[in-house]
Amino acid sequence: MEALHYEGNHSFTLKTVEKQPVKAGEVRLKMAYVGICGTDVHIYHGKMDARVKPPQIIGHEVSGEIEEIGEGVTGWQIGDKVTVRPLDPGTEVSADNGFRHIGQNLMFIGIDSAGGMQQYWNVPAFTLHRLPENLSLALGAMIEPLAVACHDIRLAGLKSEENVVVLGGGPIGFLIALTARQKGANVLVSEVNENRISFIQSLGFNTVNPLNEDVVKAVDKFSDGAMADVVFEVSGVQAAVTTMTQLCRVRGRIVMVAIHPEPRQVDLFRFFWKEIQLIGARVYEPEDFEEAIALAASGVLPLDKLITEIAPLKDARRIFETIDSNPAGMKYILECNPQMATV
Repeated sequence: MEALHYEGNHSFTLKTVEKQPVKAGEVRLKMAYVGICGTDVHIYHGKMDARVKPPQIIGHEVSGEIEEIGEGVTGWQIGDKVTVRPLDPGTEVSADNGFRHIGQNLMFIGIDSAGGMQQYWNVPAFTLHRLPENLSLALGAMIEPLAVACHDIRLAGLKSEENVVVLGGGPIGFLIALTARQKGANVLVSEVNENRISFIQSLGFNTVNPLNEDVVKAVDKFSDGAMADVVFEVSGVQAAVTTMTQLCRVRGRIVMVAIHPEPRQVDLFRFFWKEIQLIGARVYEPEDFEEAIALAASGVLPLDKLITEIAPLKDARRIFETIDSNPAGMKYILECNPQMATV
């Protein structure tokens, strides 16, 4: 089979390798599609080499079909369409407080271990989620990022008719916006890329460009003076962290979605003055995957419009270079087995 190996220093090599034997508790997937996420781009840039340890196969936004079932695995059949929740929680410790999806011994499959950018992939059966027949495998590769959005919104305690501001209109930010609107919220997206702004507007969203407009005034106008019930910080930049506390109404909630690798300056006085809640949101839990699958299968979200390009594994280097040079793109997906191609 063919497998794409990240070699370090912006380099990938497509190698022919032997399939690995299927161990007890595992299944072998015939891979259809693998989406590229922001973490994969960070890996490509060499920022995670100490953790990833190249050469390594990466990728965790996946869809495929079960080809072989290991000893002890029940409830699955060869040919089942699935996606993978790429978390191996490891041994629980008391400090985890029962939340093993973000526990101290968590291993993220596709980062801390081999991922899905290969034609066949062995994964633990407990990571599988079934895809319905009416959902294409291409959209099946969108379930993992959509599950992130579902998790973020669930932790926010979002209610219908609440005012939502999403800071950052990239793939995750826009999936949050789509899901929040589906739940009945009024949504404004803050984004700096004009091409992305045009795309977001084309799907009926209110937008603001913080480079050209005063975001606080825009939110005030958007909400008729009520300001935001919930702010999702998805941009990962200091400017958004500075602004987020100004956008909340009294007892509003801020959900920290973006990864901020460095400490940020935060206006703590506003947290005190308005009794704002700050909520951290990381990855997902099984119920978020199930909600994402139901949403995707229902057709209520225009997920297909987020797919910028689908390309074969051999074009991975070009796709990563395109992502760097074209920040207006949304979701790029790699095709692992061309004979499984779906629209």
